[in-house]
Amino acid sequence: MDHRIQQLNYHPLIPIKQQSKKTVDHTGPSFKELLGNTIKEDTTLKISKHAEKRLTERNIKIDQELWNKIEQKVHEAKGKGVSDSLVVTDQAALIVSAKNNTVITAMDRMEASSQIFTNINGTILI
Repeated sequence: MDHRIQQLNYHPLIPIKQQSKKTVDHTGPSFKELLGNTIKEDTTLKISKHAEKRLTERNIKIDQELWNKIEQKVHEAKGKGVSDSLVVTDQAALIVSAKNNTVITAMDRMEASSQIFTNINGTILI
């Protein structure tokens, strides 16, 4: 038995006909526009049922201007790597998941002064 490598006849590849390029329809929104819309939606804070109940029980009222400011600051904190934050305002303290853009719970400032907050990796003072 011969252990040498057997040479095979060389057959060059037959060129394959080039396929015609398909044209792409660019009439829809661009990727940048779609991405921008997604980012805008992600900055809106949602309020969990638990937080909504606490806001009502404790008679905490937050006007739209303050909500906008809180949303902006939470978005900034998220950009810096904060996942869960304590947001302190003049009248309330909110625990916010920056990762999910959700207010988890709320308490008034008097109640917050006697609490210990754990699993928070950022604080926002407004």
